[in-house]
Amino acid sequence: MTNFYRLRQKNLIVLFCLALISLNGSIAMAQVVSDAPVADPQPLIEVTEDTPLDSRIENRLENIFEKIDGLEGVTVSVDAGVVKLNGDVTNESMARNALDIAIRTSGVVTVTDDINRTLDVSGNLKPLLNDFQGALSAFTRALPLILLALAIVFFFIVIAGLLARWSALWRRIAPNPFLSELLSQAVRIIIIAIGVVIALNLLGASKFISTILGGAGVLGIAIGFAVRDSLENYISSIMLSLRQPFRAQDHVQINEHEGVVVRLTSRATILMTLDGNHLRIPNSIVFKGIILNYSTNPERRFDFTLGVDGADDPIAAMQVGLTEINKHDSVLSEPGAGASIDSVGDSSIIIKFTGWVDQSQSDFAKARSVAIAAAKNALEKNGFTLPEPIYRLRFDQTANQLPLAVTEISSSDDTKARAVDEQKIDAKANYEKTNHEKNRLVSTVIDVSVDDHLQEKINQERAKDPEGDLLDQSQPIE
Repeated sequence: MTNFYRLRQKNLIVLFCLALISLNGSIAMAQVVSDAPVADPQPLIEVTEDTPLDSRIENRLENIFEKIDGLEGVTVSVDAGVVKLNGDVTNESMARNALDIAIRTSGVVTVTDDINRTLDVSGNLKPLLNDFQGALSAFTRALPLILLALAIVFFFIVIAGLLARWSALWRRIAPNPFLSELLSQAVRIIIIAIGVVIALNLLGASKFISTILGGAGVLGIAIGFAVRDSLENYISSIMLSLRQPFRAQDHVQINEHEGVVVRLTSRATILMTLDGNHLRIPNSIVFKGIILNYSTNPERRFDFTLGVDGADDPIAAMQVGLTEINKHDSVLSEPGAGASIDSVGDSSIIIKFTGWVDQSQSDFAKARSVAIAAAKNALEKNGFTLPEPIYRLRFDQTANQLPLAVTEISSSDDTKARAVDEQKIDAKANYEKTNHEKNRLVSTVIDVSVDDHLQEKINQERAKDPEGDLLDQSQPIE
């Protein structure tokens, strides 16, 4: 019992010691936690009163304001880092300047704005006058340098103009008049640009040059998109002047437009239609268009069709037509005229005649017209019947629907009817004979020569501006 009691006392002592140690550890941990700094996301504001620092801030700001025009009347008072500005200024800009200076001063916590904006005229006008006087004084000092820079630019402009007007030099370098003009203008612009760059460097505005070049690049892209149609037309003019698809006074058809070429300008191709009217086609359309040149090969073939009765001999009709066509001087003997059966219908045979005309000697349309009239008259003269429209009328009536009274034509009536028909046939034959003589006479009289009036008008138009034509005989033709 005594041992058990002693053991119990020892256990109590051990437990007491452990409790004491645990209590001391808790106290120590609590002290550590209490001594650790507490994180504060906001900057700390010193609350300690520091009068010497406030005095230094006040003196510093007053000295600054005294050195700035317009801020002499601003007074400063500082208490615990809080700056209070008073006094009068002329406008909002000066008040804002004073506030910015105060807030940027070291040790300042905040700034109170109690500045009075007077907005008087003299106070606001005086800085402007001072700025103007300063700018005028600076300009006066820089005037000799500016005059020298202007003289340099003027000198380069004169040199560029003289070189651009030296047409003999550019014609020797680029025989094409359009390219020579383009080259001379490009050299003019380059020389003037060099003069401007030298003048700006002389004035110390080298940074301004890079600004101009950057702006010119952006502006050039914008202008390029805006005038892309004009640029396309301009480039087409260059290509047409280098590889010319036609010559002046060529008879051409461009897409659906037909006429004689008057001139090729830097923007358009001028045609004179067969009606004698001016036709202006943009060069971009001409360059991309389908061009049919009738003057490249003066020999041009014509064709037409005539029909004969299905009972007639088509070979004989072809021979008669060819013989008559070859009698005309406007139709070439080599290559000779031709004929072929084009088609066979229900009651007619269609024959196609062809022939060749020298367009430099004969008018194509007139020669073709004479050939058609001659072949038609020859076929009719030799007994060939030209087909006429045949209409078949059908009456769906049975015998029961016919009238009961039938009129009988007597033999005397038949004789009269035949006599009338014979008179009609004789009248028709006389008419055809007279008409044939008329056609033969007309075919002989028609003048198939080239239209001189249209050629004279084209020559007059070309004489108005002989230098404005980009078409050159020395350039290759496609």
